[in-house]
Amino acid sequence: MARVDEVIAKRLSSGVPLVGQVAQYIISAGGKRLRPVILLLTSGALGYQEAHKYSLAAVVEFIHTATLLHDDVVDESTLRRGRPTANENFGNPASVLVGDFLYSRAFQMMVDAGSMRIMQVLADATNIIAEGEVLQLMNMHDASLDEAAYLHVIRSKTAKLFEASTRLAAILAKASPDLEEACANYGQALGTAFQVIDDVLDYEGNAAEMGKNLGDDLREGKATLPLILAMQKGTADQRALIQKAIETGSVDQLSSVIAIVRETGALEASRKAAMSEAQRAVDAAQHLPAGPYKDALVALASQLLERRT
Repeated sequence: MARVDEVIAKRLSSGVPLVGQVAQYIISAGGKRLRPVILLLTSGALGYQEAHKYSLAAVVEFIHTATLLHDDVVDESTLRRGRPTANENFGNPASVLVGDFLYSRAFQMMVDAGSMRIMQVLADATNIIAEGEVLQLMNMHDASLDEAAYLHVIRSKTAKLFEASTRLAAILAKASPDLEEACANYGQALGTAFQVIDDVLDYEGNAAEMGKNLGDDLREGKATLPLILAMQKGTADQRALIQKAIETGSVDQLSSVIAIVRETGALEASRKAAMSEAQRAVDAAQHLPAGPYKDALVALASQLLERRT
């Protein structure tokens, strides 16, 4: 990861000071860097040790960071990772344009890999992520969203880059088609579990620990899995209260919504759904050669369920 950070620092440089300033601000905020981590771990498990893995790990982090910059503008978010968002600090125009810079820099770096297959995977992933974001925008304030539609959105907007990260490692290592598919399945399942837990924490977490405001999803009118399951399991009155909150984006009743989500067992059911995805990731990892890298990938999927931030 130190090598990846070196690549990131080098490729963030720009002749336009504001570009480097905004990009550095959001990247230096830390974060889990899960996408680069799983690319490196999968590369290690498959015995690939060349330097291309570091630049591609930086590419997926740039793509992810670009989506965060754009997301925070769309969602009008003010807090991320415990500090003001880039749009709160630098304004919406700078955030959008620096997000564009990071996308285009990522595409420059893809070309350096000299592989049409790698470019195809990353170009397709970026396109699907954008589609997922638009789909989520269309679903805002729609209380009729079901579990299948919810999963379709998160597999596009979140899990797709996880899937691309592990698939890239397999391509670099020239793994067999079956092994490449197992790596991609690991990434997709891990990314899905990650997002479900993230949505659970919006109703279960601690704002100080999470570094973002509780109830942000509700404020944006997002019908996430805890709310979908609470409406399925709750009484007519409880369902009506959540439905109104989603449709209006009001957090006036946030404490009541949180109480309903907890009382109906929707949080436990959502964690169970995440557990099922995490298990799918563990099962996919079993196709990898034995060793510390494989063990780390299995442990990562297991520990994901315990995250509180």
